[in-house]
Amino acid sequence: MAFHLSSIIFSADLLIGKEAGSVPKGHFAVYVGERQQKRYVVPISFLNQPLFQDLLSKAEEEFGFDHPMGGLTIPSTEDTFIALNSQLRQS
Repeated sequence: MAFHLSSIIFSADLLIGKEAGSVPKGHFAVYVGERQQKRYVVPISFLNQPLFQDLLSKAEEEFGFDHPMGGLTIPSTEDTFIALNSQLRQS
């Protein structure tokens, strides 16, 4: 079950029963949240955006290359991540 929210896709299923092929072409999965992390699928084009690159730098500082969820973990609240997503869509 997925809900489209701006250009990100929220999956309530997280990793349960999901295979790597569940991410649409041209997108990648990240995990966001402080207490309970949720899976978001974002466009690869975000990788070119300075705001998203800053977020990736923070992820590297906090987690290095060891991501406990098995995917890229973003150190951010969901609200902040959704607001960032809105900014990136407008640029």
